[in-house]
Amino acid sequence: MSQKPSHVIAIYPGSFDPITNGHLDLIQRGSRIFDRLIVSILRNDDKEPLFTVEERMEMLREVLCVYPNVRVDCFDGLLVDHASAQQATVLLRGIRAISDYEYELQMALMNRRLRPEIETVFMMANEAYSFISSRLVKQVFFLGGNITGLVPPSVEARLTTRLSKRDSAK
Repeated sequence: MSQKPSHVIAIYPGSFDPITNGHLDLIQRGSRIFDRLIVSILRNDDKEPLFTVEERMEMLREVLCVYPNVRVDCFDGLLVDHASAQQATVLLRGIRAISDYEYELQMALMNRRLRPEIETVFMMANEAYSFISSRLVKQVFFLGGNITGLVPPSVEARLTTRLSKRDSAK
């Protein structure tokens, strides 16, 4: 049986394109549980993100500066390799619905097979945010819907700027 680390570092991975209040809720709760929480943006060239990795890191830093034990990072490749390089022993994952759980369980089992020393911890989404996803926020916003309360105000401002740039380019 292995020894519990004296300093527990967790990774909360995602695309965060953009960060939502659901993400923030998990980060705030995770920051109370773990000694250090690293919010890590996956560089995924297969997706066409609205914001660059650098813009997403900047947005995250703006809203996470109130949490002294949280830092922002990015990675590509396998999450467990990134976690190991950061000396993290926990992967934090949010669950909004049963459909999330099926996918997350599959990923957790594969990650355990690749790096058995790294545990996955599932945290249930706060019911107020259980329907929110970055994809849905973007869809609603670009169709003219109100996203106030779904994302931090600074993120909503960036979305407005992006929309105005997109509209002026047409």
